[in-house]
Amino acid sequence: MTHPMLEVRNLRTAFGTENGRVTVIDDVNFSLERGQVLGLVGESGSGKSVTGFSIMGLIDSPGEVSGGQILFNGEDLRQLPEHRMRSLRGNRIAMIFQDPAMTLNPVLRVDTQMIETILAHEKVSKSVARDRARDALGMVGIPSPEERLRAYPHQFSGGMRQRVAIAIALLHRPDLIIADEPTTALDVTIQAQILAVVQRLARENGTGLIWITHDLSVVAGLADRVAVMYAGRIVEHGDVATVIHEPRHPYTHGLIGSLPSRNERGRHLRQITGTTPTIASLPQGCAFRPRCSRASEACLIPPPEAETDGRLLRCFHPVTEGEAA
Repeated sequence: MTHPMLEVRNLRTAFGTENGRVTVIDDVNFSLERGQVLGLVGESGSGKSVTGFSIMGLIDSPGEVSGGQILFNGEDLRQLPEHRMRSLRGNRIAMIFQDPAMTLNPVLRVDTQMIETILAHEKVSKSVARDRARDALGMVGIPSPEERLRAYPHQFSGGMRQRVAIAIALLHRPDLIIADEPTTALDVTIQAQILAVVQRLARENGTGLIWITHDLSVVAGLADRVAVMYAGRIVEHGDVATVIHEPRHPYTHGLIGSLPSRNERGRHLRQITGTTPTIASLPQGCAFRPRCSRASEACLIPPPEAETDGRLLRCFHPVTEGEAA
């Protein structure tokens, strides 16, 4: 019996604040197979990035992963000693950050940084490491990779710096890459190029990819499955085509319904009423209840995660098939 490469079970992450302990990730569940792309979607503050940092073991005090399991190839990452996590991080599990400055040291040449990354995990000669670094730059579409190896990060454009960061993440052909909105600050043309590169490399290398974003159009073209987060919980999770075309959770339905392509030309865009609650003062029961036109007294209790029509939902009153279409 085979198991998914990554299984996140009942994940909880909390932070200590002046007003007490606040749970920002609550009972998050999903899995990822080799070569599969999962889109993790939600508004700012929904918990997407914290979920990624939790998997990577990068939650610093006063925060902590307070519950659940993170099974990577059957091994619970929460139970590993720090030296073992360091051997996995950057090697078998890699992360691409929104800002490449979090990956690249501005005072070191690109070849120095890439070679050090390889030598930190493998016993190979510097010449072999340099050849691999050059090949990685070429793989992500950087022209004249031999020459660019000798450059400093400030000598690259924003899109090229992000390509270098992606190349570093791919150096060891990791089993898992977590990409935290790495194309948000780039123009549409460069974004499309990088998405195509990442998707191709994930397929060719059998790398599982978690793509964190607030952009549904990116997820629609990139991902195999999508998980929609709201206020620290996944509220809908399923096949990307099914969720995009027939959303069942009222929040997902509202997000997709507000897209310009789903609205009549010349009319005001449909929108979700109200504002996202702060994670430190969530409403009773379902966090989306105050903004939901379908809410009832039943929603004063947090809805459990349940499977409906082949997807996971947290909702007592899901959108009907006719409404979703």
